[in-house]
Formats: sequence, C-alpha cells, structure tokens
Amino acid sequence: MEKRSYNWFEKRRKTKGLELAHEQITKAFDTVTLLYKATQSFAEGKPDEAKKHVENLYNAEEEVDKLRTAVFTELSKGSALVADYREDLLHLVKRLDTLADHTKDAARCLEMLRDAKIPDELCQKTVFMTSKLVETAQALRGGIEKISSSPNEAVAEARKVESSEHELDEEYLKAKALFVKYGEKINPGALVIYDDLIEFIEHAADMCADTADYIVVLSSRE
Repeated sequence: MEKRSYNWFEKRRKTKGLELAHEQITKAFDTVTLLYKATQSFAEGKPDEAKKHVENLYNAEEEVDKLRTAVFTELSKGSALVADYREDLLHLVKRLDTLADHTKDAARCLEMLRDAKIPDELCQKTVFMTSKLVETAQALRGGIEKISSSPNEAVAEARKVESSEHELDEEYLKAKALFVKYGEKINPGALVIYDDLIEFIEHAADMCADTADYIVVLSSRE
C-alpha cells in the first residue's frame, strides 16, 4: 500500500484505532478514483473494463465498512486518545464511510446501465463530474494530511474542496438539463437510473464538503 503522510494521525499511531483509521481514509479515497475509472471505461464503450473497476470499488468499499467498525470498536475501549480527538476521529470516519457509500451506489447504477444506450454527451458529462469528484476528494485528503503540521494550509485545502464541490454541482445541473434534449431518445428506465447515478455523484461531493467543514474545526484546535 502506498505510504501516506497523515501528520495529524502520525503523532498518535501508537494506538491501533488510529492505525485503522489511517487505512480507512486511504480506502475511502480509493473508491472515488475507481468510480472515475469506471465511468471512463463506460464512456469509451468498454463494459468489461468498467465492470472490473466497479468490482474493485465494491471491494474497497467493503474494506471501508470493516475498518470503520474496527475503529469504533477500538476507540470504545478508551484508548490513550484525548476525548476531544476521539470524537473528532469518530466524526471523520463516519463521513468517509458515507462518502464511500455514495460512490458505491453510483457504481451500482453504472453497472445497471451496462447495456443501455446513453448519448455520448451524457457519458462525457458523467466522466467530467467524476473527475471533479476526484479533484474534490484529493483536496479533502490534502486538508486532512495538514491538520496538525500546517493548520492554515489545511483550511486552504478545505476551501478548495468547497470550490470543487460547487463546480461539480453546476455540472450536475447541466447534466439534468440535458434530459430535455435526450429524454425521447433514452429508455425511460435507463434515464431514471442515470438520474440516480449523477445524483449519487453529487451526494458524494456534498459529503466531501461536509467533511471539509469539519477540517476547519479540527485545524482551529491545533
């Protein structure tokens, strides 16, 4: 596994709970990247390749769930963490778990659309939305990494999350507007599923923004 530098966590890695949380964060961000790759493959007319990315995403999301449970169990033992930090960590892993849930739900929709004929413009819009989700998640990760080492930079990264999330939200509305253009050309069932797909992507970005707000609070305590 690629080594991550989460300085906020490194100070407290002697506790098993924080080691598990470190891995949970990595897996949560992996789901976002895999969703982007899956939408790329789908848009390029490579359903088998898209399916492989989706399956890998499911596996990563399962790991996120297991790690969340492990973190909760470990922290409930009353480890060496200061109470405030324990609560901070619990809130953080809850949000990251929800982020992974939304990416999983989007992947499920993509899987159901495997044999559907979706106009290229909508496919490309989905790829762009997931690329913005990756950008949003990367900024979130940067903020988490810098909470302890550089609180001011952490807050700056949190602001980037907000900016990227806003841009993704605008793309979401543009995609919805295209339903008028292509509504008669798409199977009604496929259109409903596609609508759910982009909505879950938008929800994932919202969760990143919610977590970014929490980074600001954590940084103010350093």
